[in-house]
Amino acid sequence: MSVLCRFFHGGLFHGRTPCLSVIGPRGVCCGVPRMDRTRRASTGLTSPVNLTYDVFDGKGTETPLVFLHGLFGSKSNFHSIAKSLVQRTGRKVLTVDARNHGNSPHSTVLTYEAMTNDLQHLLGQLHIGKCVLIGHSMGGKVAMVTALQQPSLVERLVVVDISPAQTTARTNFQAYIQAMKEVKIASDIPRSTARRLAEDQLRELVKERSVRQFLLTNLVEQNGHYAWRVNLEAIANHLEHIMSFPSFNTTYEGPTLFLGGSSSAYISSEDYPEIQRLFPAADIQYIPDASHWIHADKPLDFISSIISFLQS
Repeated sequence: MSVLCRFFHGGLFHGRTPCLSVIGPRGVCCGVPRMDRTRRASTGLTSPVNLTYDVFDGKGTETPLVFLHGLFGSKSNFHSIAKSLVQRTGRKVLTVDARNHGNSPHSTVLTYEAMTNDLQHLLGQLHIGKCVLIGHSMGGKVAMVTALQQPSLVERLVVVDISPAQTTARTNFQAYIQAMKEVKIASDIPRSTARRLAEDQLRELVKERSVRQFLLTNLVEQNGHYAWRVNLEAIANHLEHIMSFPSFNTTYEGPTLFLGGSSSAYISSEDYPEIQRLFPAADIQYIPDASHWIHADKPLDFISSIISFLQS
C-alpha cells in the first residue's frame, strides 16, 4: 500500500468547462458538469480553494472512500483508519483537509456551500465521479450537503456523530477559539516545551484533556515561531453558520449510515424526523461507550461499522 500526499494547483482543464468524471475499467468517462461562473456568481459562491489531501492506494477497483474531518481537525485524524480500510477492503481511501484547516489554504469564507464547492472541485481534479463519502461532525455536514446537492457523486454516505440540525448548544467551541487566541508562546523553544506551555494555557477554558490534546494537533512551528495552523478568525466569524445546517427540500435516496457515539448528544431522537426526511434510506446506529470522536475512542468498532455498511 502506498500513501501519496497531493496539493492541486489546477490547470488540468485548459480551454473547457471542468467536469467531475471518472475513468472506469473500460475507459468510459462519466461526467457531471461543474457549476459555471454565471451560476457561481449568482449564488454568491467564491472560487474553490485547492485542498490538500492524502491518498492511500488500494489495489481494488471499487468506489473510493473519501474522509472529511470535523472542526479543528485535519486529514491526519483518519490516517490509521484509512490504512486499515485499505488493507481490509482493497479500496482506495482519501483523507482531505478542509479550507482553513490542516495544510489547505486559508480563506475569509467558511460556509458549507464553499466547503462543498471545494470538495466537488477536488473530486473533479481527481476524476472521481462517484465515491463513498464519510464525514465527521463539520465534515459530516459537508458530506450531507454534497449528497443533497450532487447525489450522483455519492454512492454511499456515512455521517459520523452529527445530524442536519442546529448543534450550537452541545459543545462550547467559542471557548475553544478564545482559549487558542490567548495562547502566548516564546520563540525558539523545543516543540515539546511549546506544546506543554500551550496546554497549560488552554486548561482554564478547555477542561477535558482529550479536547486539549486534539486542539494541540494544530500547533505548528513556522521559522522558529509557534502558531495555530487553523484560521481562527474565519472559524470565529462563521461559527454560527458552522453550527447550523442549510435548508433543503431535496432528498438523498442512496444508502446512508448515521453513526453516533452512545456517550455523545450530537445525534438525538429529536433529529430522527429530519434525518428521515432528507435521507429516507438512512440507518441510525450508535457505538457503545464512544464520545463525539468515535474514530479515536473506538477505532475497531468504527472500522467494523464502515465495513458492514459497505457490504450491506
